[in-house]
Amino acid sequence: MSFLNVESVRDYCMHKVGVEETFPFDQRTLVFKVGGKMFALLDVDDFTSVNLKCNPEKAVELREKFDGVKPGFHMNKTHWNTVEINLDVDAQLFFELIDHSYDLIVASLPKKLRDELQVR
Repeated sequence: MSFLNVESVRDYCMHKVGVEETFPFDQRTLVFKVGGKMFALLDVDDFTSVNLKCNPEKAVELREKFDGVKPGFHMNKTHWNTVEINLDVDAQLFFELIDHSYDLIVASLPKKLRDELQVR
């Protein structure tokens, strides 16, 4: 999966409406937020995986199907997955999982904020 690098994931996330990037924990952990809530985290120095929010049922299905999808590292394992780079998750699914994480967060935002983002 040579297509995946920090820059390609960053570019993909930053093109979504209302996204901000932060380093709230340290200078290595890049966090993408929408509406002030996290939807993706990655280590910029050791880019081997990305933590993504996931519907609990879908999270279990993905973990059973793919070696590269594990319970979220240092996260609530019911709602977060760690998707490892260079294993068996292809590019299309990888970016679909970013979309899913973003969509879950947007759906959880107050209606006024969703309307401000012009995202439904």
